[in-house]
Amino acid sequence: MVRDVLLIAGLDGLENCARVLEQQVGARVEIAQSRREGLEALRRRDYGVVVVEESLTESDPAWADLVWDHTGFAVPLRVNFAILGAARLAREVKAALARRDGEQSVARKAVASEIEDELKSSLTGLLLQSELALRDPGVTPALEPKLRHMVELSGQIRERLRQKATGAAMGRE
Repeated sequence: MVRDVLLIAGLDGLENCARVLEQQVGARVEIAQSRREGLEALRRRDYGVVVVEESLTESDPAWADLVWDHTGFAVPLRVNFAILGAARLAREVKAALARRDGEQSVARKAVASEIEDELKSSLTGLLLQSELALRDPGVTPALEPKLRHMVELSGQIRERLRQKATGAAMGRE
């Protein structure tokens, strides 16, 4: 997961803030000193968090909308560096990264569950069709072992999926 941080602000001393963030958050911090640099950085790569100086967003709302549109999966934070210390900013960035990680974990689990459900459905169809084909009186002797093998493989895969689901359910209890 991308955990890098982008700071967009035209302030002196931002390098010190970036160093503190890198130490306290454990993430790489990139600085964009202007609106243009900020948009270029967002076009170049992905970030976990994008921190934008509040005065930049207030003075140019159209630019701010463009930044928010280009953040991708990054968590956008609008802050006032004049009243926010580096330690508090580090806490805010850590919280944003934790929130993002949690949301991505939930999304991955949902996708995995959806894929598993589709796989189970397809597997059930394959198993049913193979069993029906075996019962057909017109099945040739050469084809019968192949169909039996398909039924056996489908059954084994289905059993593995059941065991996995049962194991996962027991782990939640």
